[in-house]
Amino acid sequence: MTSIFDQHLPRNAANFVPLSPLDFLERAAMVYPDRLALVHGLGAAAIRRTWGQTYQRCCQLASALKRSGIGKNDTVAVMLPNVPAMVEAHFGIPMAGAVLNTLNTRLDPEAIAFMLDHGEAKAIVVDPEFAAVLQKALALRQSQTPIRVLLAQDDLFGPPTADLGAEDYEAFLATGDAADPWQLPEDEWDAIALNYTSGTTGNPKGVVYHHRGAAINAISNILEWDMPKHATYLWTLPMFHCNGWCFPWTLAARAGVNVCLRKVDAQLIFDLMREHGVTHYCGAPIVHGLLVNAPATMKVGLPAGIKAMVAGAAPPASMIEGMEQMGFDLTHVYGLTEVYGPATVCAKHEAWDALDIGERARLNARQGVRYHLQRGVQVLDPQTMQPVPHDGETMGEIMFRGNITMKGYLKNPKATEEAFAGGWFHSGDLAVQYPDGYVKIKDRSKDIIISGGENISSIEVEDVLYRHPAVLAAAVVAKPDARWGETPCAFIELKVGAEVSVDEMVAHCKQHLAGFKVPRAIVFGELPKTSTGKIQKFELRKQAGSASAIDV
Repeated sequence: MTSIFDQHLPRNAANFVPLSPLDFLERAAMVYPDRLALVHGLGAAAIRRTWGQTYQRCCQLASALKRSGIGKNDTVAVMLPNVPAMVEAHFGIPMAGAVLNTLNTRLDPEAIAFMLDHGEAKAIVVDPEFAAVLQKALALRQSQTPIRVLLAQDDLFGPPTADLGAEDYEAFLATGDAADPWQLPEDEWDAIALNYTSGTTGNPKGVVYHHRGAAINAISNILEWDMPKHATYLWTLPMFHCNGWCFPWTLAARAGVNVCLRKVDAQLIFDLMREHGVTHYCGAPIVHGLLVNAPATMKVGLPAGIKAMVAGAAPPASMIEGMEQMGFDLTHVYGLTEVYGPATVCAKHEAWDALDIGERARLNARQGVRYHLQRGVQVLDPQTMQPVPHDGETMGEIMFRGNITMKGYLKNPKATEEAFAGGWFHSGDLAVQYPDGYVKIKDRSKDIIISGGENISSIEVEDVLYRHPAVLAAAVVAKPDARWGETPCAFIELKVGAEVSVDEMVAHCKQHLAGFKVPRAIVFGELPKTSTGKIQKFELRKQAGSASAIDV
């Protein structure tokens, strides 16, 4: 029977408009046309643009793309650092109806070639720094479809290192008309972005975002951080990584300031923080660790109360303490490419402030609770799809459900079906859930070490290693063992100037771990990391059986 609330109350253009972060840009330009939107560089030579100017340039980019034959559902790739053109790409490309594909600038030419072909890119915007890599990638492509190459020159870097025969980005922009109309998507389910997973085994998967999810996660970022209007955000996090966790769109919603950063460098970061009055920044643990361990002379005169967001690994006690000493407020979030970056937050409670650093670190190490606008995060038994007991001990798999979840994997229906089996997105992360509902990762399903029939969480062992004051970074993987099947192998990167022996590290572990969990091999040295600072465990697994692993 039809309800009275379903009669003569149709959805129409007056009462329903598709959600899209593009709307945030238009509003920022209308309400705050003269406020600073982005700054690139230091001093008088820095590039500065207002929201009105940024909107005009994005409209011009959209117009130029459409006039060149690029339109709805055409892929436009970008290979850029965190420069003004990257901010513009997050709006101008989808304003043309096209799909933005931000490429990881640290990838090899083979991977770039695969992504350009798989995503069927019609054009690519490239920074001079990556011209040589792109030149090799274009030569390796299997597709014969031509790609239009636009070179976005950045005076802070210099000329390109290879001749691409590319068009100048600014000249291309000049072919567009900022007055040309653009439209919001017809359907908020339309694709806005394509992001490739890391591809540690086999080819990477193309994760497709929709306008609705991008807008909703951008707003959730504001809510999780209580992010004020006109916040000043420093781009330490690569915008190619999950579209910068959706923060390009978040900053437009707050009419904030994008402080661009070509390369992570401690001195430059502190200089930008001081000169531009930075209030917020995000990054992987390695970035925060770089700042914490920087010389005290670099930190003089920093703005008070900078808010930092960390993801990728739980912040150890030493990091939390170091951030507090700098006057920074650290928030721990968790997510994956498939959920637009962060989709849970370790929401802090005032009562935690009175606890000692060890207990605060334990509580803050949890991945936490769902973002405001994500419908659900649960630890489920992947076999029964039922919630595990909230006892902080029973392990299951973290699963997501809601609007902050990808459309699926491009051209990969089998992987999409498997990822969404049972009506939840399967993260692959093994975790427990506490009585207060907070989630805590114990390991990736592929990272659990099974030694003599006992399960060992690599994360648990890593947490102990991080408690040692000499440790800058640590990772634990399985090492084949004739007797036990597998044993833990620890890879440790020490702080500059620090010294510690294998015996001392083993003794430290024995104070906090059961005997069978103590690493049976230890390797000291710099750890391989991705461009976003994540430790590449797949590389360490290759080394785990090498002679450099010292058995203990």
